[in-house]
Amino acid sequence: MLRSMLLLAAFSVLTLLPAAGQTVLRAERSSPGDLEVGGELKGAAPGATRYVRYEDLLHLPQETYSVSDDSNFKGKVEISGVSLESLARLLGSAGDDAMVVAICYDKYRTNYPREYVAEHHPVLVLRINGQTREHWPRSENGGSLGPYLISHPAFKPAFKVLSHEDEPQIPYGVTRIEMRRESVVFGAIKPAGSWPAGSPVGQGYAIARQDCFRCHNRGAQGGTMAARTWMQLGADAEKNPARFRQTIRNPASVTPGAKMPGQPGYDDATLDALTAYFRTFAGAGTGKGTAR
Repeated sequence: MLRSMLLLAAFSVLTLLPAAGQTVLRAERSSPGDLEVGGELKGAAPGATRYVRYEDLLHLPQETYSVSDDSNFKGKVEISGVSLESLARLLGSAGDDAMVVAICYDKYRTNYPREYVAEHHPVLVLRINGQTREHWPRSENGGSLGPYLISHPAFKPAFKVLSHEDEPQIPYGVTRIEMRRESVVFGAIKPAGSWPAGSPVGQGYAIARQDCFRCHNRGAQGGTMAARTWMQLGADAEKNPARFRQTIRNPASVTPGAKMPGQPGYDDATLDALTAYFRTFAGAGTGKGTAR
């Protein structure tokens, strides 16, 4: 009940008081630390970019949790921030098809579909142990955790597909949040044809959209941190499936120095599913896609 009242109060600030709304969404960046927002925003043309000041985010209803299972932190910490559910309600205009996309300074991209948000309650972190971001610790790679990062109160996997288990989506270095349509974002990588969820192609799709889609893209959708696009992955799976499978399991054994994290725990059935799924994109646009 208290959470619902807080969300309603925050919604009123943005929708019933135009003057207050103008202090939250800005047409111009006021500082490098502003949160960039885009996609489908309330009161803005589709595709428009707006900015939210860190100080304005701190004035939205905050949620505070003690976190002990986030690999971005060493040990137990207290996080405070705004839930992605709240941000989507406050800023987004996509309705029941809405999803949140977080984009990082290294072009890593994380998708938060409605089911994930409802199950795991991700939070845009604004304070760590009560400290504002200028006092935050460094990331595991020595870089900045900010300007923003996303964490959870706690994480328990909600699904398992073959040997792939639901993974925590906890990006750091978040610079932009987009309010998108789930049907559009995931539609870009949905395999052509009718594939049951329990088929290898359907299973590969479920895995790829949570894992591979963070760094690989198809057109404007997906992350661009990796050098290879969705279509190139499809060609790899078609031309040399053994190499494709080994790249997933142990990237450095195929390409020395590869930064892509491996999946040594994936069994043969999981690799078969991913191979079958990506092969449907091998001839996409030419009518030659296959899945065997």
